[in-house]
Amino acid sequence: MTMYHVIDPDTAEYLSRWVRHHDPVLSEMESYAGANDFPIIGPLAGAYLYQLARMVNAKRVFELGSGYGYSAYYFLKAVGTTGIVHCTELAKQNIDLAREFLTRADLWDRATFHQQDALSALEKIGGSWDVIFSDIHKKQYPETIELAYRHLRPGGLFISDNVLWSGRILDGKDDGTPDTAAIKEFTRRLFAHDGFITTILPIRDGIAVAMRQ
Repeated sequence: MTMYHVIDPDTAEYLSRWVRHHDPVLSEMESYAGANDFPIIGPLAGAYLYQLARMVNAKRVFELGSGYGYSAYYFLKAVGTTGIVHCTELAKQNIDLAREFLTRADLWDRATFHQQDALSALEKIGGSWDVIFSDIHKKQYPETIELAYRHLRPGGLFISDNVLWSGRILDGKDDGTPDTAAIKEFTRRLFAHDGFITTILPIRDGIAVAMRQ
């Protein structure tokens, strides 16, 4: 699994000590990511997603990009037995893996996977959501802002991963790729948006948390 260090690695290790879990299914999901170099948010960011969802009493969560369900695991735990989490993923193999892992974690019955483009899925399903989490192709990031705003309840959270992009957003470290340009534009637009109050935390690869006003 690729590791990102936007803070000192020793500090990251120290912080990670306090959020270690004891769920064998989640451990298997992390082992799969390591063995297959599959990017996941990891336990430190996962615990933060869980906390955020609980803080706003989330019962309806929509994920833009879900992989094989690692972040969905934390949201499903947070929303409880009366909540739902909608997930989006194009690869059938990943959806099948999510079904396997989340079934064994006794969470699958509250998860709904859509095998289609994430933005199109949210447009089609519509509705109002407590949390929208984005971890899709970075070139699509700027498109997510207005979409999330339209579909979040007031006080709801729009959470986006990878916004520090391993430091490539910094002056002198920009690699000139479309992904990096998109993340920088996304960040500019998000902070400029009058409908959101936004903070970026340097957890793992950077997490943006924007509360809809």
